[in-house]
Amino acid sequence: MDSTFARAGRPPILESLAGAAILAVGMGFGRFAFTGMYPLMVKEAVMSVSTGSLAASANYAGYLVGALAMSGVNERHAARLSRGALVGTVASLAVLAIHPTVTLLIGTRFLAGLVSAVSLVAASVWLLQTMNHQHGAPILYAGVGVGIAASGQLIAIGEAAHVGSPALWLLLAAAAFVLSALAWPITLHTAPLPDEQTQRTSPSHRSVRPNIGPWTLVVIYGFAGLGYIVTATYLPLLIKTTASHLSAPYVWACFGLAAVPSCFLWHELHQRCGSRLSLAVNLLVQAIGVVLPVFSHAPSAFLGSAVLVGGTFVGTVTIIMPAAKRVAHVVHFNLMAALTAAYGVGQIVGPLLSERLVERTHSFDQPLAAAGAALVAAALVCVVRRSA
Repeated sequence: MDSTFARAGRPPILESLAGAAILAVGMGFGRFAFTGMYPLMVKEAVMSVSTGSLAASANYAGYLVGALAMSGVNERHAARLSRGALVGTVASLAVLAIHPTVTLLIGTRFLAGLVSAVSLVAASVWLLQTMNHQHGAPILYAGVGVGIAASGQLIAIGEAAHVGSPALWLLLAAAAFVLSALAWPITLHTAPLPDEQTQRTSPSHRSVRPNIGPWTLVVIYGFAGLGYIVTATYLPLLIKTTASHLSAPYVWACFGLAAVPSCFLWHELHQRCGSRLSLAVNLLVQAIGVVLPVFSHAPSAFLGSAVLVGGTFVGTVTIIMPAAKRVAHVVHFNLMAALTAAYGVGQIVGPLLSERLVERTHSFDQPLAAAGAALVAAALVCVVRRSA
């Protein structure tokens, strides 16, 4: 059967849902499940806090390497790379069930970071460029929140039932495998709808609103990566140490749950107000969420931080990636991969800076304040920069 005919015979929602499943596995499970498991593994003495920080740094380094590796990849290979990322993520989750050595733990987290970057770039390119289905962006990126919420809920249930971390990693791998199996067959069809093909080169499609230049997007996204990562890495651990009566896995699940509807909210604001205003508002709200625990260690502050940061960080991606698609034609490299690399650099700088500041102050207040400042700086770039 002709692939174009097969593609045209199915509603585009299936491609959006497949992309969401890819990101749920690669990002929600492969990348962020470790955040929820971090306190449990430390409690069980499977690893120390310092080892966990090294593993987190390895994950961010892998993310950067994966993004850089994707910079020269042709969009024709996006679907195949998405499937490869699914296999790599399930494998990296399963390996952590065997009480890995420090070297294996760090190596596995590096691999998980690498394939999570591949999944983000490949799924974005496949849906937004190969399939040319830009209106699927909010469903696509909601997959990250679904993966975080689902993995966080599984961790919370397992912890309440006194299930050890090895069994939990196997459970997470099994859940990721099921999602992968659902997405796999849909990615085998890569022909866009005939009536969408002309939008690729239509001048009006590229200039509905004034665009943010590609290099400005890269700068903004780098700051955004630095800004959100302190909360996304340390929130459950911070709750365990300063508000132990709270359930860290459930708060982390709220982080993911807030991300799911937020993608639709930020996509709608993007459509109505354009990239500059929607991004600036998104980043400022995110900054408020990041710094909330600086002012209070009350349960409401931690929950508010989880909801505000969870409800904005994927929204940033939902705005940035379609904005990048509109200006990708003016550069001679894979802009989505370059953006992901800039985000990766920010994610590496954030924890390294946090470690130094925590060593000096024995508090997360300064790291959170610095992260909030990075997000405010990104918001200022949105409204000040007019070209480039």
